[in-house]
Amino acid sequence: MPMREIFRLATTAALALAFIGASGALRPADAQMITKQIQLTEKHLEGFIAAQKQMAEAKESEFESIAKAHGFASLADLDTVEANILLVLDGLDPDTKAYAEPPVQIKRQIEEVNSDKSIAEPERKQQLEQLNEALKTARPLQFPGNVELVKRYYDRIMAVLQP
Repeated sequence: MPMREIFRLATTAALALAFIGASGALRPADAQMITKQIQLTEKHLEGFIAAQKQMAEAKESEFESIAKAHGFASLADLDTVEANILLVLDGLDPDTKAYAEPPVQIKRQIEEVNSDKSIAEPERKQQLEQLNEALKTARPLQFPGNVELVKRYYDRIMAVLQP
């Protein structure tokens, strides 16, 4: 499996785990701290989609040149765009495309943990502590316009992110 694919899977998994809470892994606020938020543009999304299509078939040594060929200054810039896209995707409901800010998502998770009677009390307490701690530092998306842009490109983005 190419290194780029491993990075994408790891990033996606980390952001997904950020909203589970039960694992004690990366939480929503942590995911935001890791991601340098930028204002996405159509050019970013078009370049990202085109680059992903090529990278799926490329060798790791070709990633930097593919990123540059699609308008990015470097592979790191492409990775920043990808992280911002994933940050938005993480808050989008796949069916309704409604977006929930990280604080709202954490509050919903707290409600779910409180109402889930199948969770043992020590585990519930631990999850609630983690979620309440994450809630203290959770912040809204810095560039709300990114949500509408990602929604517009949603199907195309998902097509290149899913193997």
